[in-house]
Amino acid sequence: MAHVNIAGERIDYTWSHAKQGNLTLVLVHGAGGSKLHWPALLRHKMAGIDVIALDLPGHGRSEGQPRHSIAAYSAFLLDFAVALSLPPFVLVGHSMGGAIAQETALRAPAQLQGLILVGTGASLPVNPALLRGLQEDYVGIVHKIAKWAYSRSTDPKLLEQYVQAMLSVPAQTIYDDFLACDQWSREEEIGQINLPTLILCGNEDRMTPLLQSEYLAAHIPGAKLSVIAGGGHMVALERPERLVAAINNFLRDGIKRAL
Repeated sequence: MAHVNIAGERIDYTWSHAKQGNLTLVLVHGAGGSKLHWPALLRHKMAGIDVIALDLPGHGRSEGQPRHSIAAYSAFLLDFAVALSLPPFVLVGHSMGGAIAQETALRAPAQLQGLILVGTGASLPVNPALLRGLQEDYVGIVHKIAKWAYSRSTDPKLLEQYVQAMLSVPAQTIYDDFLACDQWSREEEIGQINLPTLILCGNEDRMTPLLQSEYLAAHIPGAKLSVIAGGGHMVALERPERLVAAINNFLRDGIKRAL
């Protein structure tokens, strides 16, 4: 575990250094999440690739305040890259993190070598009932989110672990994250993204259904879509081997060819 201070905020991250690596992945989690929403198989065991997984401000072990917009999270991410003196990197984002990744690709494409978008969309509308539930019945709505976030065949023990992790996050943080998602859209702009792009989605994702990933694939020039069977919205934790295999194939065939 490492940390860096950015504008007075202590930001926690992990950095898995690879021997003779020439690619860096930066992993950005989703709403109310943390770096632990990425499987260890991706965070620590990517041969020949540096992998950085961070906790966004006010999430996980990071201090500071959650941001109130996707644009603000993107600006923070660019500050994080500067603080670590990162070369151009492949940005991997899940759900809200995928929105942050798209925003960053539009704002600062020279900072990136590619995009990997997991369970996300060009807009992320949130059901008003969910937003109300976060304010009126936090425990109840967290249990519902857990059911929506995973495929129907998920082990109940895994669902309970997810619930307990969510309940450890302040309700206001999750509310603010979901509201930031609801207020964000780049449906009209994503055609301007000119980076190698992989789009990953579980075929049982009920929070950002496959239709949203298909929209991304149709509108980002040259984007590749990979559908992971048996995965829900938390596909990275549900099907880590399939997710990592798809990412490795993309890095080998899509990114390295473009370098």
